[in-house]
Amino acid sequence: MLDWMGLEQACAQCKGCGLCETRHNVVFGTGNQKADLMLVGEGPGEQEDLTGVPFVGPAGQLLDDMLSIIDLDRKTDCYIANIIKCRPPRNRDPLEIEQDACIEYLRNQVALIRPKIIVCLGRIAAMRLIDPKYRITHQHGQWVEKNSVWMTAIYHPSALLRDPSKRPETFEDLLSIREKLKEVRK
Repeated sequence: MLDWMGLEQACAQCKGCGLCETRHNVVFGTGNQKADLMLVGEGPGEQEDLTGVPFVGPAGQLLDDMLSIIDLDRKTDCYIANIIKCRPPRNRDPLEIEQDACIEYLRNQVALIRPKIIVCLGRIAAMRLIDPKYRITHQHGQWVEKNSVWMTAIYHPSALLRDPSKRPETFEDLLSIREKLKEVRK
């Protein structure tokens, strides 16, 4: 296992898949490296690729609003990362080979942070971290425990921007996350 500096350097130099050819920046992660809560998305979008920071575009602004609903702040209360660290062309879903090339970086981040809760943002992250057959429309908000870490998935903020009718369900999921955080911190 690498320390934070070594891990970030390894990510920055990664040529494990073809996405390294088109990236502007590796999008490593951001937030509190000792947080009880870790949020994991699928991969960076255009704004994230340009800045090197996850969730900074419109979906990131919505994520910040979602966190504030349950009295959380991205800088102090959680750590945010993605399954893959480089942007796929035209924001397409990351291919399995791309996920495989990056997954050890995420595992290393999880090992360093040791979160009590991981929230997958969207189906791609949920399928990779919770269950390959995960169905976000039916399973969002359900909790599973894996390796002593509580895990759930909610709709990706960009999905909520496209389909606001999913927001009431997501509000309930957010309340469940707040309750689970209280529970694990006892």
